[in-house]
Amino acid sequence: MPTRLLALCFLFLTISFPAFADGGKVEPIGAFADPSASEALKKALEPKGYRVSLADGSVLCEIWFPHAIVTGKTDAQGAVYTWLAESALIAVITFPKADIDFRKQGIKPGSYTLRYAVHPQDGNHLGISPIRDFLLLVPVAADQDPNAKFKFEELTTLSKKTSGSNHPSPMSIVSPEGISAWPSVFEDENGHLVFAARVKNGNSESPVAFVVKGVAEQ
Repeated sequence: MPTRLLALCFLFLTISFPAFADGGKVEPIGAFADPSASEALKKALEPKGYRVSLADGSVLCEIWFPHAIVTGKTDAQGAVYTWLAESALIAVITFPKADIDFRKQGIKPGSYTLRYAVHPQDGNHLGISPIRDFLLLVPVAADQDPNAKFKFEELTTLSKKTSGSNHPSPMSIVSPEGISAWPSVFEDENGHLVFAARVKNGNSESPVAFVVKGVAEQ
């Protein structure tokens, strides 16, 4: 087969099939359109997102990233994503059916923003994850401005609307080191299902990875 034709066939294969890994798959979807979200939030997101399905074919979640994630600088010891700004909007995620967060708290079906946070060193958050930074789920109806900036206490208060408890609703961040497929979904050494993708931050792209199914070790 001529080299040019072989290259075209390879390109067709890479763009036409969803990414499978360890029982899950990722496939592209259209724009985010939840009526409970503000127009400002919808316009801040990329016109295409990702659907994450499990081995049985059921849809776990759908994810959309912003056109550009707000960058910052943190020197917090134990943080992995030091290029992210405090409370930056990382993504919007939709759960078609009830699920649980990383603390085993219930998540109702619906759409949530995922915002970046760093565990305070007060002892109350130790043992949740070996990585100090994480994502907090906030119902889109309570997070209408994608450019909003929140202090840690404000963000955790908003996230409690997701859990309906005295604790915010977290998703664990995973180091992108060693991941070679983007986007992809895979099971890590702890048995957690991890979603990984490259996101825009200004004129460049950066990798992000976080647990979409799995709970903290007790």
